[in-house]
Amino acid sequence: MLKLRLGVGRKYILKGQKMRSVDYNSRRKSVLSSAINRYIKNAVPVASDDIAEEFDLSSATIRNIFSELDKSGYLKHPYTSGGRIPTDLGYRYYVDFLIQQMELVEEEKQSILSDCQRKIKRLDDALENTSEVISEITHYAGIVSFLELQDKIFYKGISRILEQPEFKDADKIRLLVRLIEDKKRLLDIINRDFSGKVKVYIGSELGCPEMENCSLIVASFKLKNQPYGRLAVLGPMRMEYEHIIPKMEYISEVLNQILEGF
Repeated sequence: MLKLRLGVGRKYILKGQKMRSVDYNSRRKSVLSSAINRYIKNAVPVASDDIAEEFDLSSATIRNIFSELDKSGYLKHPYTSGGRIPTDLGYRYYVDFLIQQMELVEEEKQSILSDCQRKIKRLDDALENTSEVISEITHYAGIVSFLELQDKIFYKGISRILEQPEFKDADKIRLLVRLIEDKKRLLDIINRDFSGKVKVYIGSELGCPEMENCSLIVASFKLKNQPYGRLAVLGPMRMEYEHIIPKMEYISEVLNQILEGF
């Protein structure tokens, strides 16, 4: 379990005639969360000036916090000068401890249910359509594997990944596409055992150099209460985890219901 504990936890500062308590550990967590949120949204390194006003702190104070987060391995400098971007470790801490998973509203659930039920006549239709739905709602690549059909795999939306700023390099694009086309290697990653409803693999956790800039969010689905396959969304590490994780959980539930008819 990761713990973000850097230096002194709490100090008391005399301001005017009042003693003000400062919880530095909570402040660092908040700054880390804000920096990652901004990078996810804008895809550009985050500078101290970008978030200083948000915390009513000076840019120098934010720079000091950034420096501490650098030393602890949660942020890094992509260039000699400029702002910071999250590391694999930073994203892992963010996913495990900082995000608040969003609850899907009824309208979102109905939209997903309707999309998942379209064009279904055969089992293959249901699985292929599900990969398309995942891609449409996440704007990344949707993948579905089915264990009982010789590890059959369906995927949609590979081009959506390549539209992301992280994949402008031609060599990175070529390596990633080659991996996706190598179904056995992709299945080995997606079909790993895990506990819980959803598993999030970030960057180096995938154990695959071609995916060093990617994250993979995986959920399982069942047929007659038996594990039958996996759903996954593949995208950049810079993805909106708090929105995508609950959507993957719900798509898994919907697919379970659809498969009851086969």
